[in-house]
Amino acid sequence: MRAVLQRVTRASVTVDGEVVGSIDRPGLVALVAATHDDGPEQVELIARKIADLRILRDETSVLDVGAPVLVVSQFTLYADTRKGRRPSWNGAAPGPVAEPLVDAVVEALRAKGVEVATGVFGAYMQVELVNDGPFTILLEA
Repeated sequence: MRAVLQRVTRASVTVDGEVVGSIDRPGLVALVAATHDDGPEQVELIARKIADLRILRDETSVLDVGAPVLVVSQFTLYADTRKGRRPSWNGAAPGPVAEPLVDAVVEALRAKGVEVATGVFGAYMQVELVNDGPFTILLEA
């Protein structure tokens, strides 16, 4: 699994003109993607890192300060751009494999007591955010 974490002051996801998920105070946006051989171990590692990394202001974590997380599925994190001008998406797990894994990350975060908002898996989404810092990191499991 891969996740891009962005520290934000606020963020939202819109699908078909309707806001489907938002956070209105400082927290994280987590763009999450799965590959073919991911499973429970990768889900737990990504969820733990999202919740525990001390990357918020004053070196605090989501769990330390009760910050919210907006989780958005994003298969494009597995783009392979080494050849040609068109990315290959072969590294990304297909929807029937990836969707339960992204859902499992959300549930693992909620089980830790994290407030989680989400996008809609497979939908065309417009993500708006105010990056705080800016601060963006890549996680791999």
